[in-house]
Amino acid sequence: MISFERVSKTFPDGTRAVDDFSLVIPSRQTTVFVGSSGCGKMTILRMINRMVDPSSGSIHIDDDDISTLDPVTLRRRIGYVMQNSGLLPHRTVIDNVATVPMLTGVKKKAAHAAALELLDTVGLDRALANRYPAQLSGGQQQRVGVARGLAVDPNILLMDEPFGAVDPIVRRELQQELLRIQSKLAKTIVFVTHDIDEAFLLGDNVVILRRGGAIVQAGTPDEILTNPADDFVADFVGADEGKRDLSLRTENGRRVVVDATGRIAGVLRPSESDPA
Repeated sequence: MISFERVSKTFPDGTRAVDDFSLVIPSRQTTVFVGSSGCGKMTILRMINRMVDPSSGSIHIDDDDISTLDPVTLRRRIGYVMQNSGLLPHRTVIDNVATVPMLTGVKKKAAHAAALELLDTVGLDRALANRYPAQLSGGQQQRVGVARGLAVDPNILLMDEPFGAVDPIVRRELQQELLRIQSKLAKTIVFVTHDIDEAFLLGDNVVILRRGGAIVQAGTPDEILTNPADDFVADFVGADEGKRDLSLRTENGRRVVVDATGRIAGVLRPSESDPA
């Protein structure tokens, strides 16, 4: 469990990125911070592993006040996946994944063996292990980034807009891969995005933020969609003016789901109870 207690952050230039932020992030679930640029979501994420230290307030991981922990030691026990993967270009895939375990004292042979297993976990062919990042596609690089984030078997995995730089098809594939991995590993994932559809797809809990890290609404996707807290949330999630209203119609003998613009959003699969 991660708890923020009245946390604020003011940067040296006077920018107050986060103001009096309090939240409890539950264990073994995916919590997604979502909001427009400048709402403080990235700063909040980076305070968890002390890449950014708060100006006031406290952050606890279980019973530990993280301000009392060595930042380097803390970061090595928390997985971190960033946009554009952040891989070391001069190291092979297997060495990128094995970097942190080897820094913590794991022998190279054991770290490489575990790295190969992690390539399996994230859906990458082991034949890519000895390639360099520049020889991989964007989606493959992001999968290596996820594998590296999981390399020390962390309880907490921070994901800083990890799928924002890839094309829509690859992004959907990576989203589904993350759902599969989470169903298997049940980590405490804190995910940052500006995409509300991605937030609703991935999040067990979604936290919608305004500027300064102000929580406008926090809850499950169902709760937010069916009961937006105010007009700002309704507009942000697309619930105002019926943008998320769906209906059914028949096209070419099949039942399809249609959005508010009249475009087909999906096709209903017949169930065993449907009449033939």
